[in-house]
Amino acid sequence: MKKITAIMLLVIGLMLVASAAFAAEAAATPDAAKLSFFGTVAAASAIGIGIAALGTGIGMGLGIGRAVEGIARNPEASGKIMTTMIVGLALIESLAIYTLVVVMILLFVNPFKV
Repeated sequence: MKKITAIMLLVIGLMLVASAAFAAEAAATPDAAKLSFFGTVAAASAIGIGIAALGTGIGMGLGIGRAVEGIARNPEASGKIMTTMIVGLALIESLAIYTLVVVMILLFVNPFKV
């Protein structure tokens, strides 16, 4: 528990420091504003898809591990366990796909188009 708390405090600290690093003076040209916007969106998209991949990877690993344990304890129920596991894995994977869709929308939208 202490390790998780330390990691969370580290992440929060890095986010606070990063906000100061991304703070900049007002852009003199519209091109600089566009580059700043798209750079921020690209960084946020990379972080978002990374967190989604991490979460779904952990969820899938735990689900498969528990399914294998269940099959090892009760081999007769392997059919029902496998079916439930595959449905669960599909639902977990859909969360990563939703994140990918949101990231693609953010990357390809152009708010500067008039």
